Amino acid sequence: MKVMSTPYETGGRSAQKARTRDALVAAARDLVAAGGVTPTVEDAAAAASISRSTAYRYFPNKRALLVAAHPETAATSMLPPDPPPDPAARLDAVVRNFSAMILDTEAQQRTMLRLSLEADAAERDALPLRQGRAIGWIAEALDGVRGDLPDQQFRQLVLSIRATIGIEAIVWLVDVAGLSRNDAVALMRWSAQALLQRATTVPPPAPSRSGRQIRPSRARTPRTGGGQDPGG
Repeated sequence: MKVMSTPYETGGRSAQKARTRDALVAAARDLVAAGGVTPTVEDAAAAASISRSTAYRYFPNKRALLVAAHPETAATSMLPPDPPPDPAARLDAVVRNFSAMILDTEAQQRTMLRLSLEADAAERDALPLRQGRAIGWIAEALDGVRGDLPDQQFRQLVLSIRATIGIEAIVWLVDVAGLSRNDAVALMRWSAQALLQRATTVPPPAPSRSGRQIRPSRARTPRTGGGQDPGG
C-alpha cells in the first residue's frame, strides 16, 4: 500500500523530513507493540521527542499515523524459494508463512483490523487489510488446481480459504475460542487443507448472479485489542 505524503513533506530539506517522519512512524509502532494501545499523534511525538506541531505537519490525525505505521511487507509471494509442485503442500507453506508474519506483528495487525471496522467505505478501501495481497498469495499456491474449476468457483475457493486465516481468524480463535496461538495456527492450516480437499470432490458454490451483499442490521464493532472479545 502506498502512503501519501503531506504537502509539508514534499517541500525542501527532504532528507531531514524523511528522518522525522520515520521517527514518528517508529515511535507509533513501538507504542503499539509495547502495550497494544492505539497511540495518538501526540503520543508518537512525545515518544520521538518531536514537537506536537511538527508531528501534525506529517500526520494530520491518528488514522493517518496508524496507516503509515502498519507493518508492510515487500513480499510478492508467501511461497518458499523452491516451492513444491503439490498444491496442498504449496497452500500449507503459504498459510504457515502468512501466519508467522501476522503473529510477528500481531499488535499492529489488531490495530489495523480495528481501524478497518471503524472506517467508512472510502477509508476502508485504502487500508492495508483491503489490498487483497493474501488472496493473491493463496491463488498463487493453488495454480495447480486453477484449471480444474471455473474461474468463479476457483475464486470462491480462494476466498473461502482466506476467510479461515489471517488476523481476523486469529482474533476469534484466540480471544473467543480460547486457543493458544500455536493451536490457532494449526487449526487454520487444517481448515485450509480441508477446504482444498473438499473442492476436489464438491466445487465451491458459485456466487449469486446479483452479487448483492447481505448487511447486518445493527452490528456492534468488535473490540480487537489484546485480550478483548471481538464478538461471535
